[in-house]
Amino acid sequence: MRTRPATRAAQYVAVVCYLIFLGFPLLWLISSSLKSPQEFASIDPSFLPKHPDFSNFTDALEEQGLVRSMLNSLQISVASTVLVLIVSLPVAYALARFRSRLRPITNGWILVSQVFPVILIVIPLFMILRPLHLTNTIPGVVIVYTVWSMPFALWMLQGYVAAVPRELEEAASVDGASRVRTIVSIVMPLLRPGLIATAMFTFISAWNEFFFALVLLQDPQLKTLPLVLARFVGAEGQVQFGPLAAASVLATVPSLVFFAFLQRRLTSGLLSGAVKG
Repeated sequence: MRTRPATRAAQYVAVVCYLIFLGFPLLWLISSSLKSPQEFASIDPSFLPKHPDFSNFTDALEEQGLVRSMLNSLQISVASTVLVLIVSLPVAYALARFRSRLRPITNGWILVSQVFPVILIVIPLFMILRPLHLTNTIPGVVIVYTVWSMPFALWMLQGYVAAVPRELEEAASVDGASRVRTIVSIVMPLLRPGLIATAMFTFISAWNEFFFALVLLQDPQLKTLPLVLARFVGAEGQVQFGPLAAASVLATVPSLVFFAFLQRRLTSGLLSGAVKG
């Protein structure tokens, strides 16, 4: 069935409007990062800066220790993502493949754990980590982020594992492959899109997390990026709009690079999965 020109044009218009809707906040942020304090105080604001001012980026990098906080956030996010994938994959496989009485209870726990507000668990969590000397440390934050992201990661990977045909594993078993060999050689290549999607979710969640880091980290040298961005708001509510916008632009670069890097693997994984299917 051929698509009418009017319908195709409407589809293109809808896609363009959607892209503008998604990209406008980022464009506004970039534009704000290049504005001077006088332009922010103007009663007639404009979208584009009249006189681009790159000093905001210099202030953001020099005054608040932005680079160190970005390295801390990168270290925590990568470590949390790796741990979540390592732990979630075998657990999700067991939940999807093995029938037991614990499966409904586990799935219920996964759903219920997403309902609890962070404020309810942060104090007990702090009391647990303090005797273990894990407060005000990078490993302590990594453990917290891993546990916090685990339920949703399990929920995602469980669906991907259930979509893999059992016949492939049965054929590998007939050929003499062990359970571990079957998971590594058969299941994991087909789960590449699911693993990449889970990695994206975990990384972005850890990269943007604020409240746990605020409670657990007191050393200025260990502060994560969201905590440093909050410093651009003064005690009396005075906001340094230019440096804050510049720091926010710099803060989005690593996540965009990470997303672009994994998106290529996600596309190749989908195509390879389609060919294998």
